[in-house]
Amino acid sequence: MAISKTSLAALLAASSIVWGIPVAFAQQAAVQPDPEKGSASFATVCIACHGPDGNSNAALPTQPKLAQQHPAYLIKQLREFRSGVRENAIMKPFADMLTEEDLVNIPAWLTTQKAAPGEAKNAQTVFLGEQIYRGGIMDRNVPACAGCHGPNGSGIPAQYPRVAGQFPEYTEAQLLTFRDGVRKNNDVMAQVAAKMNDREIKAVADYIAGLR
Repeated sequence: MAISKTSLAALLAASSIVWGIPVAFAQQAAVQPDPEKGSASFATVCIACHGPDGNSNAALPTQPKLAQQHPAYLIKQLREFRSGVRENAIMKPFADMLTEEDLVNIPAWLTTQKAAPGEAKNAQTVFLGEQIYRGGIMDRNVPACAGCHGPNGSGIPAQYPRVAGQFPEYTEAQLLTFRDGVRKNNDVMAQVAAKMNDREIKAVADYIAGLR
């Protein structure tokens, strides 16, 4: 029996409750991704901050690299910028400009772009960063970052974002906003960051920058 796109989207949405797949991924099924159109929309709306291929300029390290990111994660973030669940005065008006097709097409194109490698810069804390990323902080029940984001930072499609090579300034800023209750769109990350001090956050952000 054939299943319509509408029925498939509803089925995926129901499955997301059981398997923890983001609802945005289920909604994506209702729109057939078109990376070529995504490239054109990206060039119109996103290129100034995030670079021509989704690799933001290193001179603006607070603007994240988006190249090679998992589409479901990007769709979720764009929807939450739009709704205000993830508060960001800069991103909201841009997210509001996007059509439903753009919300699917732009991530579909970005995932085809190769992320520019980064590098850890602080030799004094790289060992601490590696310890936290790979082993967590046992006495405070901080889980290993690698458990969700993978040993090389590639993440898990439709579940956890790619973090490898991300600017350490951006990663550090996000961990701090999770910890301080400013960013409220991921309870798990808020709970993890709440148990980390400034030095630990800075160290793990720097280590992540060198993953590839």
